[in-house]
Amino acid sequence: MTAAPAEPVWAEAVAALNAAPDVALACHLGPDGDALGSLLALALGLRSLGKNVVASWGSDPFRVPPQYAFLPGLDLLSPPAEFPAKPDLLVTFDTGSVDRLGSLAGVIDGAGAVIVVDHHPSNTAYGTVNVIDPDAAASVVLVDELLRRLQVPLTADIAACLYTGLTTDTGSFKYQATTPAVHAFAARLIATGIDHAAIAREVWDTNRFAYVKLLGVLLDRATLEAERGLVWSWSTQADFATYGVGMEDIEGAIDMLRTTVEAEVAVILKETPEGTYAVSMRAKGTTDVGAICVALGGGGHRYAAGFTSDADLATTMDRLRAALDAR
Repeated sequence: MTAAPAEPVWAEAVAALNAAPDVALACHLGPDGDALGSLLALALGLRSLGKNVVASWGSDPFRVPPQYAFLPGLDLLSPPAEFPAKPDLLVTFDTGSVDRLGSLAGVIDGAGAVIVVDHHPSNTAYGTVNVIDPDAAASVVLVDELLRRLQVPLTADIAACLYTGLTTDTGSFKYQATTPAVHAFAARLIATGIDHAAIAREVWDTNRFAYVKLLGVLLDRATLEAERGLVWSWSTQADFATYGVGMEDIEGAIDMLRTTVEAEVAVILKETPEGTYAVSMRAKGTTDVGAICVALGGGGHRYAAGFTSDADLATTMDRLRAALDAR
């Protein structure tokens, strides 16, 4: 997927949303700020138009990551068990492939129509309408355009959701995706009166002490493979039980690894309850980790990507090293 949505794609998506009295919304399991912000922004917008909305993601346990507990619209969320199996219209957000929907993946086959809203270059275009722009800084950019075309006013609540997604996927406006257009978008959102400083504190600078303790463990385990420009660490289910935190609580840990001056690529492997590993990768510029993760069955962007491995820790790292060496 390489091209931005053509005008007929936008028109088809808007027509489908206008015509549907009931809309089901889903984002990827273990949602980050862009996925959750996109989901809630459109949910709020559709509710303002009088639509019946159900919104969820396919994670078990189903819970909002604590750094996003401030977001407006959380009352619109439902656990995946209450999600319709055959919605007339399904919209997915920030989800590059069907498997990233987790337990909701089967809903794709049962839905009457599927609108995919995403900015991952690796997106498989699994929808009946694919609103995909790999050049967009975040999926919230596309949601903002949908809301504009639906003639939904930009309220402070919607802006808070959109701003959260924007600051998340630009790394607090530090990553290469940050452009003049991104700053103009942020300015328009801030003009609604949102407390952008409070949002930044919640997303980036607020952690429980238990997370800080676990972060120390992850950093102590960190291994530098200078010949590959690689730094990596891992977490286990035993860690999460010991410190009383979840997988979603340690999303920011990789940003600490990424500061390692000797490394171009940072990796964290998180053991899942099923015994697999959720692998997150970050790069500083010269390595396309998106391409590496696609080769390993995942997806993402040039600078941030991930995949899931059914192999053990040692085998997973061997496969990752081989992919890095082959780039």
